[in-house]
Amino acid sequence: MKKFIVLLLLVIQYNLYAQNKSYIEKSPVFPNCKSSSIDSLRLCFDREVNTFIFNNFKVPQNVVEEKYKGEVVVLFEVDKEGVFKTIYVDGMYKELIQETDRVFAELPKITPGTYNGKPTFTQYSLAIKIPLVNEAAKAKTLGKINKISQLEAQAKTEFDSVIKVHTPYTGKAYSSQLNIPFVHSEYAKFDRNMNVVGTNSHTASKPFLYDEVSKYYDFKAEKEKLKKDADSWVERKLWNEHLVQLQAKDYWFTVDPILDLQVGKDTDADFGSTYNNTRGFVVQGGLGKNFNFYSTVYESQGRFARYVNEYAESLKAFGPDPAIIPGRGIAKRFKTDSYDYPVAEAYMSYSPAKFINIQFGHGKNFIGDGYRSLLLSDVASPHPFLKLNTKFWKIKYTNTWMWLKDVRDAATVDKAFLTKYIANHYLSWNVSKKLNIGLFESVLWTNTNDRGFDVNYLNPIIFYRAIEFETGQGAGNALLGASAKYKWNDNINFYSQFILDEFSLSDVKAGDKSWKNKFGYQLGVKYFNAFNVDNLLLQFEYNRVRPYTYSHNTIVLNYGHNNQSMAHLWGANFSEAVLIGRYHYKRWFGNAKIVVGNRGLDFNDGTDNFSYGGDIYRDYNDRPFNNGVEVGQGLSAKTFNANLQAGYVINPASNLKVFTDITVRNFNPDATTMSTFKSDTVWFNFGVRTDLFNWYFDN
Repeated sequence: MKKFIVLLLLVIQYNLYAQNKSYIEKSPVFPNCKSSSIDSLRLCFDREVNTFIFNNFKVPQNVVEEKYKGEVVVLFEVDKEGVFKTIYVDGMYKELIQETDRVFAELPKITPGTYNGKPTFTQYSLAIKIPLVNEAAKAKTLGKINKISQLEAQAKTEFDSVIKVHTPYTGKAYSSQLNIPFVHSEYAKFDRNMNVVGTNSHTASKPFLYDEVSKYYDFKAEKEKLKKDADSWVERKLWNEHLVQLQAKDYWFTVDPILDLQVGKDTDADFGSTYNNTRGFVVQGGLGKNFNFYSTVYESQGRFARYVNEYAESLKAFGPDPAIIPGRGIAKRFKTDSYDYPVAEAYMSYSPAKFINIQFGHGKNFIGDGYRSLLLSDVASPHPFLKLNTKFWKIKYTNTWMWLKDVRDAATVDKAFLTKYIANHYLSWNVSKKLNIGLFESVLWTNTNDRGFDVNYLNPIIFYRAIEFETGQGAGNALLGASAKYKWNDNINFYSQFILDEFSLSDVKAGDKSWKNKFGYQLGVKYFNAFNVDNLLLQFEYNRVRPYTYSHNTIVLNYGHNNQSMAHLWGANFSEAVLIGRYHYKRWFGNAKIVVGNRGLDFNDGTDNFSYGGDIYRDYNDRPFNNGVEVGQGLSAKTFNANLQAGYVINPASNLKVFTDITVRNFNPDATTMSTFKSDTVWFNFGVRTDLFNWYFDN
């Protein structure tokens, strides 16, 4: 009996609900349907819509000629005023979509649907069959009209709404938190703008962000000056635009191919020609206002001038691979005398506040205003890094944490390269409108006693030297440095650096030229718009680093990565003068560089195996003497390297260039050994390059 009562109540409730639903919800009403019962209104509505479509829809001629059979899917609504509106139309031909919009726009205004007696909008979906079939004449619908909810209508149009929100690309990168790819010749274009007297800019910590440089240099305006008239899609992509560029309110991204295709001739080589064959792509973009990303992938094969190949093979890592391409990475053998060296770089950039930027990625960084850096340079291979830039008042504070590799046989464990870590911070202070002073500190350590990445160094404001001392003697290698820049006027800047690895005041006072006084310095000057010639930059720089600087008495605590220095390309125990000229006019450019120096190398001839302080990877305890240590000691080698390059920018958006250059190099050591010998090189080169990083062929 109880079960019967429960069942009866359920049946009564269902009937009441159904009756109530019919009562409170009413379909839109055509004039011809006003006499229909409430139960028949929906069928009458469907019939009127289908009949109107059949009588008014004109299948486009091209659709008829191609004998297309299919359907057009329509989402539409009848609003509170009784007006028909299409929400979304999907069809194979644009002509079918246009015709559907036209027909629905001509449907008459009718009595709107109601809910609980009040006018409301109602939404429907309909599939119009092509060719048209008058099923309405047979008391059937041309296509079944399904009532849908507002949520379902939105869901069905979501994909197309994403496409429709796109707007023309407006160069979002130029105001983003992306890095401007660090290329010396490209940075020269806006160097003066950032260094006129009175700016509060900080120019040592590189790469720069677009949004910090855009306050001084109008990237959009400068690119617009270079824009070529281009009518076709191919012309626009070749001369002016990114290959893919997409922009909406909350996101944007671009995609470009990467090319570095070169062919040349080295007069000192015994092989036919030099070449480089790099293909890849670069993707960059932004999500929201504060988050940006950048990624490049390179696949390369190459054979360089003889002296570059020999240097690359001298950097060889443990294992079968024959070389490390300077500044790029480990290379495997390609054919019999070439190299295959894939490289990938990427980073994410986030600015949670206007004075803070955080980056995590795989790439390189640079500290300094010169061509070289004695503090942190970009001459080594890319590596993982975490960087924090904080800027406020007259201060810019840069913290960088890096994960490096020692790839030598002696440092390898179970065929795995040894990982070491660097933490450094650089404080830049604009003392006045003309004077800037920078303070630098860096510490390097390894996984001694399972130390791993020491959390002590995650503190961005701590004094690293004290922490390094607390962790035990020999647990790390700390370096201190300083920089200064003085703006003589808007066109002349003086700059300098000082690096201190170890210092003994008593030895300095003794005047014995002790090995303990491990330091280096840089002096330089830049002359913008030289001799009143717009866009002409002249630069002179002198670098001098004492023996044993950047080295250590343990096997791995040197200031290096992948058998390359993290500072100056030559390591230590050298003096060098650099003269540079750069000029650009519209899309044309020219660069000239002369490097003259004296280096002190090791003999390593079986008789004299001492370390004279040039190779930062050697234990400084292998030195031949403690006093009388001078720059250039050991196997003295004079170096002359001159390069002249000219070219044309094909596409400013991707920085694709065609260029030709000539390098003249003379390397003249005082003695000949198995690894050191005299060479004279004239290297001609021609190519097409997407210019995104610095090549250093002046080793």
